[in-house]
Amino acid sequence: MRTFTGIAASPGIAVGRLCVIDRRRATVSEYTVPPEAVPFEISRLHAAIIATRDDLESLKSRLAASTGEDHLFFIETHLLILADERLVSETVAIIETGLINAEGALRRTLNRYQDLFSNIDDPYLRERVSDVETVIERILRSMVGEIHAEMPHNAGQTIVAAHDITPADILQFDRTNVIGITSEIGGRTSHTSILARAFEMPAVAGVEGIADPQFDGLPVIVDGLSGHVIISPDVQTFQDHLKRKQHYEYVEFELLKNAGLPAETLDGHPMLLKGNVELPEEGASVLKHGGSGVGLYRTEMLFMNRSAMPDEEEQYNSYRAMQSAIAPHPLTIRTLDAGGDKLLEGMLHCCEQNPALGMRAVRLSLNMPLEFKKQLRAILRISSIGPVKIMFPMISGMDDLLQVKGLLDQAKQELTVEGTPFDSAIQIGVMVEIPSAVILGDLLSREVDFFSVGTNDLIQYSLAIDRSNEQLAHMYQPLHPAVLRSLRQIVLHAHAAGIDACLCGEMAGDPLYLPLLLGLGYDELSMSAASLPRVKRILRRITRERATRIADGCFAFATAAEVEMFLKREITLDIAESFD
Repeated sequence: MRTFTGIAASPGIAVGRLCVIDRRRATVSEYTVPPEAVPFEISRLHAAIIATRDDLESLKSRLAASTGEDHLFFIETHLLILADERLVSETVAIIETGLINAEGALRRTLNRYQDLFSNIDDPYLRERVSDVETVIERILRSMVGEIHAEMPHNAGQTIVAAHDITPADILQFDRTNVIGITSEIGGRTSHTSILARAFEMPAVAGVEGIADPQFDGLPVIVDGLSGHVIISPDVQTFQDHLKRKQHYEYVEFELLKNAGLPAETLDGHPMLLKGNVELPEEGASVLKHGGSGVGLYRTEMLFMNRSAMPDEEEQYNSYRAMQSAIAPHPLTIRTLDAGGDKLLEGMLHCCEQNPALGMRAVRLSLNMPLEFKKQLRAILRISSIGPVKIMFPMISGMDDLLQVKGLLDQAKQELTVEGTPFDSAIQIGVMVEIPSAVILGDLLSREVDFFSVGTNDLIQYSLAIDRSNEQLAHMYQPLHPAVLRSLRQIVLHAHAAGIDACLCGEMAGDPLYLPLLLGLGYDELSMSAASLPRVKRILRRITRERATRIADGCFAFATAAEVEMFLKREITLDIAESFD
């Protein structure tokens, strides 16, 4: 028996036989070429890019015919990377200046991208490099003549292992036979992991050495709850995991029974529960798990891995796909929330000592008003199809807010002149994630229709904690008294102005915090689809009056540890069992 540890990328436990696919990096040698051979190497590069584009277009057509158009966003992303002139120009420059072969130059380009993305704090944005890696590996395989190994069509309970498993692979699986996946690269926020969760397929990523051919055909357990992969489990381990698998599936089955029930307390107080998404594929999962719409649609993916901003039409089509996936439920779209150093290197790029406090989110958008207006116009156009809200990230005060509202008004006027329909009464909100926004909540609330708290950043900025710093992980405390006071103040400001107080950070999806957030008065929580049934179950087992008492009691303590002990003690056994 051998046990590997990786990243729990998609929950669930799969037990079957391992099918190892050879997806190791293309075998590439770097060697010197004479000056007269440079044009030939450049022509080889261009030919491989064209061949890769043709392969992706063919794959797109096949998948569209077999699975429909809804799941093909990632192929469009890969085609955009291929069309990136910077990818070609940088590689050509390496060939010309280094006098090396095209494969070696392209591998150097990939290494540079990997170094660039590795310095990004945000894990979601950091893992977008996986798209670049997938595309460049395809090009390299085309150049060296290696066949891109296809996924299996085995009968029986098959678990696929490979160096890299792409979203296209998952779409081509016979999912009656392929019941789980594990890969050597990737993470929880990669496209593959997102799609695996949407299809409820257990997955563990980042498992070094799992794609060794010697494991092919061996019995295996993929534990997407703990992040373990066990090859040739002994009898006791097998039985233990089989029991855990049965228990997990029973709990999920019972939880999903409540998916269609109202999200309300025992005494009838309603609370909106919605999903956080980044791909249209996640929309169906949100609805299946009982969500009443999307409270946070991250749009950053559209802006990643490219040399030019997406135009209005491309954004419109993406937002429309998301809106269609959750119709007729409401969709809250967050405008671009990333830094210039994380998006288009060489365009709007500046070196910053502390990007988390620099030119990012709404600051970046206001620094490029024409591009920002394209996004606003695309969102407004979607609002004519179904209920849509706009949410602005990293608002620090009235200056930010009035500027974005001014650009929104301009976009509305332009569409009116053009005769393009949109919801003239579209609701707008701000993410409250900076301490200054908490302090100025009474002023900001007069200008918007809702607040949405981004607890991840609010905690980081309030406590001066870099949440990507492992040495400080123990200091990242959602229940810190300073954070609790901010959360209470936000609700008070919102309700005094007659607007909703929403929350879309990680706290929303943790059932432990539900009594606190309910008791504080939050109107809406938005979370991952998998978290929705558990949070709803807690909600339906508590009264608002009791939640208010619990929330009030949290403010009697001076440390996060004391608050956490109090919360756990106050939750009765019939509620606590929902945490299993």
